[in-house]
This record gives sequence, C-alpha cells and structure tokens, in this order.
Amino acid sequence: MEEVTEFWGKQIPFLGESINITYGALIIVVGVLFLTHIVLKFIRIFVTRRLDEADKFRFRAVFSFLKYIIFCVVIVVALDSSGVKVTAILAASTALFVGIGLGMQKLFQDIISGVFILIDRTVAINDVIEIQGKVGKVTAISLRTTKAITNDDKTLVIPNHKFLSEILYNWTQNTVVTREFVEVGVAYGTDVDLVRALLLGIAVQEAAILNEPEPIVLFENFGDSALVFKLHFYISDSFNVPLIKSDLRYSINKTFKENNIKIPFPQRDVYLYNQNQ
Repeated sequence: MEEVTEFWGKQIPFLGESINITYGALIIVVGVLFLTHIVLKFIRIFVTRRLDEADKFRFRAVFSFLKYIIFCVVIVVALDSSGVKVTAILAASTALFVGIGLGMQKLFQDIISGVFILIDRTVAINDVIEIQGKVGKVTAISLRTTKAITNDDKTLVIPNHKFLSEILYNWTQNTVVTREFVEVGVAYGTDVDLVRALLLGIAVQEAAILNEPEPIVLFENFGDSALVFKLHFYISDSFNVPLIKSDLRYSINKTFKENNIKIPFPQRDVYLYNQNQ
C-alpha cells in the first residue's frame, strides 16, 4: 500500500520542477477524460436517435466542435482538482499558445464559420451555390471546409469563412425549383405572335422544363439589329441548367429555320463622305 501511495504522489520527472504533475494526477485526468468520452457518446446517441439524417449531420458536426472545448475544460478542472498548479503550466506555455494562436487564426475562423453555417442552415447538402463566379452542388460540409462539385466534375473546396466574408448565391435555398431564361433575337418584320407561339411550343416539348408554373415569353426590347425575346421557364435541376439551355438553343435554331425566321447578326451602315466634292 505504501508503494502505491508513493507512486501516486511521485512527480513526473521529465516535466521539470516548475510544472508539478504527479502520476496520480495523470491517472485521474486520463480516467476523467475516459468517463467524459463515455458520457458525451451517450448524449450524442440519445439526442440523434430521433433526428432525421440532415439534422443528425448538423448536430454531429457542431457536437464534435463542442466536444473539444469540453475536453479542454475537463483537463484543466481535473488538473486543478488534483492539486496541480494550472497557472504555472499556462504561464510556461504562453509563448507556445501565442504562436499556435497566430498560426491557426484562419483555422479557427473557418471552424467558427462552419458552426454558424450548420446552425443557421446557410448552406445544405445538394444546394446549388455560386460564389466568386463558380457554381457547384454542395456534396459535403465539415467544420473547416465545404465541398461542391461543378458542372465539369471538378471539386470546389471552399474555406467556410468565405461564406461569411463573400457574397453567396444559394440558388436552391428557398426551393429546388428555379426560374431561368434563354434570350433570342429575330429580324425586324418577323411575325412576333408566331415567334411567341414557337418558343412556347419548344418549352413544352423540353422534358426538363416544368409545366407548372407555365413558361412565358417576354418581348424584351427593340434592339439595334433585332427584336429581342426572352423565354422564361422553371426547372427543378439547376445544377444542369447549362445543358438545358443548350438543348433549348438547338431546338430554337432548328425550329426557326423550319419556319423561315431569321436570327440576325449585328449590322452597321457605314457612309463615306468625299470632302473634295
């Protein structure tokens, strides 16, 4: 028994005299950390068992961040309760903590931003987003980064702080249905009612375009070289909008040719004056 007591109170030699940590205090800290891990695991299972998959993901991501904070607090409290001078440890590590803090400033900024994103649901999995001119579908959200895949199958890895410091366009946050348009110009003198009917007929035949809300055609403007029309339509797959618009343009070009409707190109009349006359 005396040997156990002696071992329990024996100071760990390699830490130096300024930091007095005994083997007993170390065992207590390890035991408390293990018990904390078990309790936190039970809380996570208990809370998430009735949540849907999306809410489970958000809770686990935020909970993992809180878990590290809880472990840090538990270590400090356990050491202090074991008689260890925590202030001495902190004082001896001040320079190290300052260096780590400066080096990991962006990391912590990303983590805090990730927590805000998960809590207020700024971005969710499968959302189609646009940031800094890049468009992609969100595939994963972690505490530090958000991953999205672009139309050309490239992966965007976005630091989470970008969502708080940059302007973000979330195409599908309100609903998966979005309104798009294709613009086309026809020659002056063309039957505008025929143009409208043809554009609506093309939209109805396109499988990717929704019938409700109905597509509409707007006579947009009298352009310099053409009468400008916009075909507005609704789709439920914003991620593939470039492909859908391309198919529409193919159909418009083919249909207009079949109906002798010309799509003009810009023209300019140039007059030359002879100053000698």
